[in-house]
Amino acid sequence: MTRALTLGQPTAIVSSNRNTSQAQAPHDPQRDCHVVTEDNAAQRFRTLFISDVHLGTRGCQAERLLDFLRWHDAETIYLVGDIIDGWQLRSGWYWPQTHNDVVQKLLRKARKGARIIYVPGNHDEFLRDYFGTHFGGIEVVDWCIHQAADGVRYLVIHGDHFDLVVTQARWLALLGDKAYEFALIVNRLFNAVRRRLGFGYWSLSKWAKLKVKNAVSYIGEFEKTLVDAARRHEVEGVICGHIHLAAIHSDFGIRYVNCGDWVESCTAIGEHQDGRFEILTWTDVLHERGGDDGGDEEPSIEIRAA
Repeated sequence: MTRALTLGQPTAIVSSNRNTSQAQAPHDPQRDCHVVTEDNAAQRFRTLFISDVHLGTRGCQAERLLDFLRWHDAETIYLVGDIIDGWQLRSGWYWPQTHNDVVQKLLRKARKGARIIYVPGNHDEFLRDYFGTHFGGIEVVDWCIHQAADGVRYLVIHGDHFDLVVTQARWLALLGDKAYEFALIVNRLFNAVRRRLGFGYWSLSKWAKLKVKNAVSYIGEFEKTLVDAARRHEVEGVICGHIHLAAIHSDFGIRYVNCGDWVESCTAIGEHQDGRFEILTWTDVLHERGGDDGGDEEPSIEIRAA
């Protein structure tokens, strides 16, 4: 059974198209400037969408995200929830320098002209007390409407509001979080062996999601519920995170986009200047480059088209 949720008015309607008549956030002259990048070789997108980084956990692949941010820039960057894992930090503090570096990298991009919009999820729900505020140039909103370059409008929301386990059985969600953490430990050991044998990264959890019948059913119900929410808000698409499985499809009559995560798959969504959306998979790039150290060689980015 899907859960109907009626959201209030959007915190923001966001469009990077400067000439549009669509209502948007207050004008800031700095946002009319091109993003100044640290590396002129960085690939530039109109918009980047990143979710489920889970800073503060041992499973977070902060080094890979830092490398990704070195090679990518955008006019607008959405942080689509679970960027900081408040659940884990409450049970035990873990915050290495690389996690702090990710925060500093994002703040630096904001200072250089990128508009950064933070849509909190369930793991960083503590930020839901600060809707409408700015932290170092990062805007915190409940949810918003993104207008793509081709005029298509998307509801941008983390997605936990539509997860019955999170909303109605929180204890089960917390238990599942611990089980997932254990699975990630097994996954790291497994991939350490694969690296020694010369193989690329492989996600055990992602494989299970696509093979286990109940998991596949859950994913399908989640996607349909998010699409229904987009219909209720009279938009043509939805962009979310939460289930750690990147996807772009229109199987239910409305464009569904999921950012994936930076715990296993290391994926993000990029919007090009013509409104075309693509899944960017960074683990594949790192394997092609022969390591995870974020070297100086320009990567040949593997992209899955919408």
